[in-house]
Amino acid sequence: MPYIQLGDLELFYEKMGTGEPVIFLHSAYSRGILAFASQILDFQNAYTCYFPDFRGHGRTRCNNLAWSTPQLADDIAAFMEQLSISKAHLIGYSLGAGVAMAVALNAPERVFSMTTIGSSGFKEPAGADEYEPEWLAAHGKDVIIQQMLERHEEAHRGNWQEFMRQSAADWRLFPQLTEEQIHSIDCPSLFIAGEHDLFVQESQLRHLTALVENSQYLVVPGGSHRPHMLRENPVLVNDAILHFLKQHPIV
Repeated sequence: MPYIQLGDLELFYEKMGTGEPVIFLHSAYSRGILAFASQILDFQNAYTCYFPDFRGHGRTRCNNLAWSTPQLADDIAAFMEQLSISKAHLIGYSLGAGVAMAVALNAPERVFSMTTIGSSGFKEPAGADEYEPEWLAAHGKDVIIQQMLERHEEAHRGNWQEFMRQSAADWRLFPQLTEEQIHSIDCPSLFIAGEHDLFVQESQLRHLTALVENSQYLVVPGGSHRPHMLRENPVLVNDAILHFLKQHPIV
């Protein structure tokens, strides 16, 4: 599996398919190939799909365990530069949605379209306290702890506590965007959330589409925070995104 050196970062990614580049940006507590397991087969038939593991996550390696959404966005822009990807479609889920928006703001020349899943576009800190390592240990959340050990061992080198602290801190702070910044996003955009997402309401998606020109939104009936995943409605979500991408080919 390929690694790419970006300064102090040894970034792991997977690549499959042919066609226009699509970069999938995963959620916190996950990694590329896990967060988008239900998208791989549909998208690789029409697009070159990239699934990077963020700094601090999965199989990506760095001596420094610190990370933040703005730093992840800089990493993705550097990743594109290193692989000579001049423009790409970005698909971001949860944390990855905030990263996609930051890339669209800071390196707009590299983003041809943006799809977000499970994000209001603004920080939603509620719930972060229950992912602090002390809270998890005190409440017997052994399954989550084991998952974090297994999924991110290469990234955090066994220090799952520091990984969880970084994730909770980032959750509280980002996306740290103003309405004016979001309004300046000028790429075609699709905003998706599940009907029962605890962090995103339809009214918030309407607000996003009012701010971003050339944007649209989709509420997935019956969906939760992860409507694109197995046992939810990946077929509906995949078809909606694929239709959106066909409407906006890279030129």
